[in-house]
Amino acid sequence: MLKGIIFDLDGVILDTEKLYTRFWVEAANACGYPMKAEHVLGIRSLATQYAAEKLKREVCPDFDIMRVKQLRIKLMSDYVNKYGVEAKPGAYEALKYIKEHHIPCALATATPFERAKSMLESVGLFDMFDRIACAYMVKHGKPKPDVYIFAAGLLQISPIDCMAVEDSPNGILSAYEAGCKTVMIPDSTLPDDEIKGILFDQCNSLFELTKIIEKEFLQ
Repeated sequence: MLKGIIFDLDGVILDTEKLYTRFWVEAANACGYPMKAEHVLGIRSLATQYAAEKLKREVCPDFDIMRVKQLRIKLMSDYVNKYGVEAKPGAYEALKYIKEHHIPCALATATPFERAKSMLESVGLFDMFDRIACAYMVKHGKPKPDVYIFAAGLLQISPIDCMAVEDSPNGILSAYEAGCKTVMIPDSTLPDDEIKGILFDQCNSLFELTKIIEKEFLQ
């Protein structure tokens, strides 16, 4: 049986991927770069260094990711401070089920800790997690496996004994390379053949996750 479960945050627990897409595009366009939504989808969960290389190839060679990112953070923060964020459907129910069955639970996210904490607190989910691992805490961000290995270590469980729940291809690659059993709940991107080949399972929503948890953790 599996022993621990690790979630991605954006697009899995919080319905924030649509905000990242909107404000990446707005920030880039304000800086004079012809970025489109499809470019944002390609860098979801991707560490800044890898995203920078990709955007220089696909948007324009002089794309200044740090300049755009700083503006994106400001625009999105202003929006979130005013309107808040929403949890993904089934997030509370799935995390409550995990808590009730005493399954160790962590986050592995590219979002900095204080921002993740603030957003989770705003929807009443922060206390549902035993540990939070952020990309800045490790040497390499997603799609490298570091953050999932670190998250499993915080739970004191081997990655091979953990289930990882992700929504993006880059996140799936990170969790798979760490040795986790990968479950995908697609948000903005459906899995291609490569990703399908490394998935342990796939759900349409967090409401369906409890069936997998029951089978892999409790029987």
